[in-house]
Amino acid sequence: MSSATLMNGFPSSAELDALRLSLEVAARSVGFSLPLAVLAAWLLTRARFPGRPLLDAFVHLPLVLPPVAVGYVLLVLFGVHGPIGGWLRRTVGIELAFTTAGAALATAVMTFPLMVRAIRIALENVDRGLEEAARTLGAGPLDRFATITLPLMLPGILAGAVTAFAAGLGEFGAVITFASNVPGVTRTLPLALYTAIQSPGGDALALRLAVLSFVLGLAGPKAAG
Repeated sequence: MSSATLMNGFPSSAELDALRLSLEVAARSVGFSLPLAVLAAWLLTRARFPGRPLLDAFVHLPLVLPPVAVGYVLLVLFGVHGPIGGWLRRTVGIELAFTTAGAALATAVMTFPLMVRAIRIALENVDRGLEEAARTLGAGPLDRFATITLPLMLPGILAGAVTAFAAGLGEFGAVITFASNVPGVTRTLPLALYTAIQSPGGDALALRLAVLSFVLGLAGPKAAG
């Protein structure tokens, strides 16, 4: 394959759409799940309650389940006929299945454990003596969290967010199962690459998309570092 053939029409509108959607879906997934990840990390690190091991297992479940299985569960729960998806559609007119928001939800679920683990490690390394000293000086729980704990956790929060964003760029199984492969709506880079591979004469497009995905993949760890 010649370089002229490889670069013919590059970048095409399909490639730009896939890149835009990948960045949008990854960003929305991080924005949606970051506050929940901080809460989950806090509960798993600092709280003591009977269901803590179960919560820990549930948070990390997407790491061991096939992504297609996660997407199917989301489809059952958040589809237009699902208990949550049907309620959202009837009450506020929101549909998640087969939409960009649905792709972001699927990506958020799959990358959530990565974010929680990074934040949890940062929280475990916070010096509890500083919090105790602030407490003896009269600082309340919210003041201690906002002025001491949160700033010390910030590197872990940023690392978790960047890692989740980078991983979200490559999410495939959960997205295609829950949000399908709709051009301009849910066809992110991995789905566009899959489509190009399955299409006759799509070798050049598939190679360009693979190179673009590779570049984005290298940029993620570099930003996290």
